[in-house]
Amino acid sequence: MGRLIVVEGLDGAGKRTLSDGLCAAWLARGARVARFAFPRYDDDVHAELARDALYGRLGDVADSVHGMAVLFALDRRAAAPELRAALAAHEVVLVDRYVASNAAYGAARRHEGVADGFVGWVHQIEIERFAIPVPDVQLLLAVPREVAAARAAGRERADASRARDAYEADAALQERTDAVYAQLAAGSWLSPWRVVDGAGTVDADALAAQLLGWTSASAP
Repeated sequence: MGRLIVVEGLDGAGKRTLSDGLCAAWLARGARVARFAFPRYDDDVHAELARDALYGRLGDVADSVHGMAVLFALDRRAAAPELRAALAAHEVVLVDRYVASNAAYGAARRHEGVADGFVGWVHQIEIERFAIPVPDVQLLLAVPREVAAARAAGRERADASRARDAYEADAALQERTDAVYAQLAAGSWLSPWRVVDGAGTVDADALAAQLLGWTSASAP
């Protein structure tokens, strides 16, 4: 059985770049790696509807914190069989955003902390009811909120197809989400967490080795 490793962080934190580096490091060592990213906007109808809501195309659907969270959760529920199959066939399954993202953004939208109810509700829906695979370790890619915002804005200017959605464009929401993420990591929510400083250059090769308990010279 492989290890389910999740990368979390604010929009613009650099999750995709870190994921690229980790996968390249593991593949160079001969590891079998599978990769997922949520929401699966182009592959799942629930995620597609969530995207439409975030861009104001579904009336007041985006106003419902629980409704949006259910759409994101249903996307993962639909992917659960594929995740389990990948875990059975690979040493590593790397996921860009997962259950903690739903918990962090929803709690932040409700101006809550980890202990205030919404985070527990997400756990009940996704882990207990939908039986989504539980991560082995979660990485919080931590960057100053201003840096993440600048990166997201730059990405938007460079690629018109990556216009920021309602969550990404809300600076106050991003700040509150950052605080909830820090609480989730400090409390080891769902699994052990590791906080990675994303403000500079991350040594993806060293991190990849550490996550699987390899020495710098060892191979899987």
